[in-house]
Amino acid sequence: MAAMAERPRILSFEDIDSTNAEARRLAEAHEAGPLWITARRQSLGRGRRGRSWETGEGALAATYLFVSPKPPAEAAQVSFVAALALADLAGAFVDPTLVTLKWPNDPLIAGRKTAGILVESGAIPGGGLWLAVGCGVNLAEAPMDLNRPVTAFADHMAGGAPPSPERALDVLAGAMDRWRTVWETDGFTPIAAAWTRRAHGLGEPCVAHLANETLRGVAEGLDPDGALRLRLEDGAVRRITAGDVFF
Repeated sequence: MAAMAERPRILSFEDIDSTNAEARRLAEAHEAGPLWITARRQSLGRGRRGRSWETGEGALAATYLFVSPKPPAEAAQVSFVAALALADLAGAFVDPTLVTLKWPNDPLIAGRKTAGILVESGAIPGGGLWLAVGCGVNLAEAPMDLNRPVTAFADHMAGGAPPSPERALDVLAGAMDRWRTVWETDGFTPIAAAWTRRAHGLGEPCVAHLANETLRGVAEGLDPDGALRLRLEDGAVRRITAGDVFF
């Protein structure tokens, strides 16, 4: 597996509104990256579907900014790339057999969410996209979440302190470089295969909450574009491209 040419720069803040918001500001000022933006505290951290994201004590909050020539539909696959990188990060500090991925990109430890991913993008004059891949990782403690079970690395480490945000970002940056290289060199097929090997809940009953409906069925796997195949109770198959899935 070839490595990226050089490790991206890191731009660090003590306090910021959100690392994704800073990535957008930089991208709109023609920053092309690759660049990591990280902060110890965020006042307006965000997750998927407009949810707030709390940066807990000792957590990692970081956004990876880069440009891509891929069209929007393909560029959206970067969420799976980031999920694999975060799974590698978790597996570097806790038992890797506890680490799984829930569709589309929730890294879990022992079935509980330990990190979140928010991908945002925009067009570049002359063609291409800037991509901001926001990653929030619970290292030392997990903030309260009434919607789903959450956890932190520290809850699953046999001894010693959890990694510092700086150490975690170093591991994450290396993993992101590796998986981005695979994606850009060989396409989505090896990304989908690696994601499926770590998939949480495939073959199990689940509930999918979509924008305007709720579906029940069995998660069968990924389509070539990353959509989730859901076998409904009447035997029909629905492609889920956006929503929340609970097992």
